[in-house]
Amino acid sequence: MDSSKPSLRSLARALGLSHTTVSDALRGTGRVDSRTVERVRKAAHEMGYQHNPLASNLMSEMRRSRGSKFRGLIAVVSRHEPEQPPQGLSFPRELLVGASIRAQELGFGLEEFIVDRAGLTMPRLNSVLQARGIHGIVILPQWTTPDWSKLEWQNYAGIYADHSIERPALHCVCCDHYRSMTTALSRLVSMGYRRPGLFLLAQQDERLMNRFSAAFNGFRQIPAKVPPLIPAELKREEFVAWFRKYDPDVVIAHYTTVIEWMEECGAQVPATHGFLSLNHLYKTVPCAGLDQQPREIGARSAEFVIAQLQRNDRGIPAWPSMTAIPARWIDGPTLCEQSAKPAG
Repeated sequence: MDSSKPSLRSLARALGLSHTTVSDALRGTGRVDSRTVERVRKAAHEMGYQHNPLASNLMSEMRRSRGSKFRGLIAVVSRHEPEQPPQGLSFPRELLVGASIRAQELGFGLEEFIVDRAGLTMPRLNSVLQARGIHGIVILPQWTTPDWSKLEWQNYAGIYADHSIERPALHCVCCDHYRSMTTALSRLVSMGYRRPGLFLLAQQDERLMNRFSAAFNGFRQIPAKVPPLIPAELKREEFVAWFRKYDPDVVIAHYTTVIEWMEECGAQVPATHGFLSLNHLYKTVPCAGLDQQPREIGARSAEFVIAQLQRNDRGIPAWPSMTAIPARWIDGPTLCEQSAKPAG
């Protein structure tokens, strides 16, 4: 062991502060004024002191519980968004399940917080997290542009369980939407489909930086191009006009409501036309689709945050990274091999 490395007590002596004050400042408990916190952290950096928040929490917990098993805590946070479509709530729920299971496997508990519900504001959340000694945060996907910049990120390790976040720019874990689309198109072409058509809402495409539509437009193995339909709202009239004009032999969309609209136009699914759901969680009838693996994304998010805590890695990263997980293909009764279709 390198005896030259400074300890918490030697750091306290050098600063002329109590051991408790220095410990609280490094842990970000909120009991020390901001100027002292800055002074302590600057001195710790200059002296090469490495604070281990898990060890500190473990000792505190052991003192409180007289040696009972310690379970660290991470937070899963989201915002109350009444404008989000009801179907969209299923994905973050599955993320939460995956994060909870993996956190427990790694010895951590998990608490959920929903900002803008029941009086929980962003400043209040910040106070609650610090009071409970929670320093790891998994942020669930938002329908609108996420903004979590008001949290005091110098105290937290964070991950956004979706495509990208800029306020602040954190590490992300998400579905690989581009690769998932190209893989799905390859599968459809191999089944004999020649005129795939893409239908999705502009909001859904834009929040993913147009990765679904970019992959569709860039795929070169499609024998016959059908212009994608990307409207602002889910309207039957727009879809019917598009479907009748271009007659795609398979429709790729989020919502299975589309199957009814296809059949209104004379399509017989899967005999004459196919359907593939972009998110199998959104289906209301049996169909083929893509499982975007929200539980796996949640589990990886929990792993990422816990690893950051173990490295004492807090704050906004200098170079945020992205971990992308491809969707999994799910067979269903809305697709069939083209050779198996009846003639005419």
